[in-house]
Amino acid sequence: MQGMRIEPVEARNAVVRPAGGTVRLADSIELPGFSMRFDRDEEIFGESESADFVYKVVSGAVRSFRVLSDGRRQITGFHLPGDVFGLELGADHRCSAEATVSSEIALVRRTALGRLAAADLAAAGQLLAMTGAELNQAREQALLLGRKSAVERVASFLLEMTARAPAERGTELPMSRSDMADYLGLTIETVSRTLTQVEREHAITLQTARRIVLHDRHALDLAA
Repeated sequence: MQGMRIEPVEARNAVVRPAGGTVRLADSIELPGFSMRFDRDEEIFGESESADFVYKVVSGAVRSFRVLSDGRRQITGFHLPGDVFGLELGADHRCSAEATVSSEIALVRRTALGRLAAADLAAAGQLLAMTGAELNQAREQALLLGRKSAVERVASFLLEMTARAPAERGTELPMSRSDMADYLGLTIETVSRTLTQVEREHAITLQTARRIVLHDRHALDLAA
């Protein structure tokens, strides 16, 4: 896995797309920035690299993860269009981030965000809300991994994804079964077997390996 070096931007092969000169991270947060295109599985930033930028998904999807001491990968979160990620309390990134599909990502310098938050109470409040949402997601995943069965984990995941990316004709999951397994703390075989079980119970239809139609949200709620 190759580490990303943001500066200079011209040194990277990714296409640089001006974001109209500014990036809107939230209602009260609009700052100078730009956007970049990342291919599937391309690294956006690496663990322990300097956290010089804050990121927002324009299109596509991103996974955040850490590699454990035994070489296993633990995915800590998925970021979908509109999500802001890469917010750090320290100077360096605590995890790595990669595009799960071809994605466009907007970047804003962290120093500019800090200056705005210091001068604008509304912006500071929204920044705090974004940080709180990320913390809440980490707590939910801890509960998912620590207390739930395989069926409960998969049901909770499907409810989360269909809520975050609602669609009338089915939700296209922008991650592989391997990604799902590494997020849920399961094997790929267990994820596939559990999805088949949930489909047999008529709660969902698997139109393709990634496209899911939700039929019975109540059943998934009970399973989760």
